[in-house]
Amino acid sequence: MAKVGIIGTTTWGTTLAITLARSNVAVLLLARDEKEAYVLDQKRENARFIPGVKFPNNLTVTYSPEDVIAGVDITLIAVPSRSFRKNIQAIASFANPHSPIVSATKGLEVGTSKRMTEILKEELGLKCVCVLSGPNLASEIIQNKPSSAVIASPCNDMAVLAQSIMNSNNFRVYTTDDVVGVELGGALKNIIALGSGVCDGLGFGNNAKAAFITRGLAEISRLAVASGANPLTLAGLSGMGDLIATCSSTSSRNHFVGVQLSRGMNLAEITEKMDNVAEGVDTTLAATRLADNLCVDMPIANTAYDIMFRGLSVEKAISDLLERVPRGERLD
Repeated sequence: MAKVGIIGTTTWGTTLAITLARSNVAVLLLARDEKEAYVLDQKRENARFIPGVKFPNNLTVTYSPEDVIAGVDITLIAVPSRSFRKNIQAIASFANPHSPIVSATKGLEVGTSKRMTEILKEELGLKCVCVLSGPNLASEIIQNKPSSAVIASPCNDMAVLAQSIMNSNNFRVYTTDDVVGVELGGALKNIIALGSGVCDGLGFGNNAKAAFITRGLAEISRLAVASGANPLTLAGLSGMGDLIATCSSTSSRNHFVGVQLSRGMNLAEITEKMDNVAEGVDTTLAATRLADNLCVDMPIANTAYDIMFRGLSVEKAISDLLERVPRGERLD
C-alpha cells in the first residue's frame, strides 16, 4: 500500500486525503495542532469544510510534521498561498529529497509574485518539485464524479511516481514537464473566475461570458508565456480545462466573490462572510505586479484589481473594458 502525507485540512486537502484513501492509499493528514487533530480523528470527518463525509479507515490524522513527511512516498501541500511559505518552513527539517513534494495550491505569493514551487525550492533547497493542477472542483471529486488533473515536474521520474499513486478510475492524472505553465494556469484562472461571477451576477448571458472567458485565457497565456511556459500547456487541463470548470461552477469561491461584487458589496464585506479563501483575490495582487515587471498587458486582471482595491465601480469597469479599442484577436 502506497503512503501519502497531506499538509492542510482545507477543503481541497481533505478532499485529496479522502479520495486517495478510497483508492487504497494509506494517508496521513496533518492538522494545525493537537486540538484540531483530536477533533477530526474523533468525528472521523471534517465537519467544517466537508460535513457528512466520513474518513476511510486508512486515513490517519496527525499533528506531527515529521509523521507526514518521513517515510511517505509523496507529500501533498494543500494550504492557502498566503500561508504556504510558513507551512513549508515548518516541515523543512523533515523533507526527503528522494520523495516527491507536490504543491496542490493554486496561487501566487503576495509581495514576491512567486509561484508555490519557487517557494518550495527556496525553502527546501530541492531541485525536483511537483505541482498538481486541473479542473478539480472538490465538491464533485468528493462525490466520486470523474475528474482529471496534471502533475508537472522537471524530473519525470518523480512526476510518474506521483501519477502512479494518485491516478484512479475516477481521478485520471497526466504528467508534463511544464511547471510554469501548469502553475500559472491554475493560479491565474481564479482572476478570470472573479469576472465570470460578475458576468453571471449581472445576467449578461452565455455569449458575453464565453467571450470573457476566452479573452481571459488570452491574458493567462500572455503572462504564462512571458514567464517561460509552453503556450500549448494553457490549452490543456491546467489552462482551459481549469478555467472552464471554475468559471462555470457556482460552487467556486472565486465565482462567488464575483457575484457579490456585482451586487455592490465590497471586498471586506464579502470575505467576512466566507469560511474558505478565494485565491483569486491575492492572486490579483501578485499577478498584476508580475505583469508590470514583465511588461505584459492584462486588462482584465488590472480591472479586477481596481474594483477590489481601488473602489472602481463594477459598472464603470465594464464600460471601460467594452470601450477598449478593438485590435486583431491574436494581438489584443
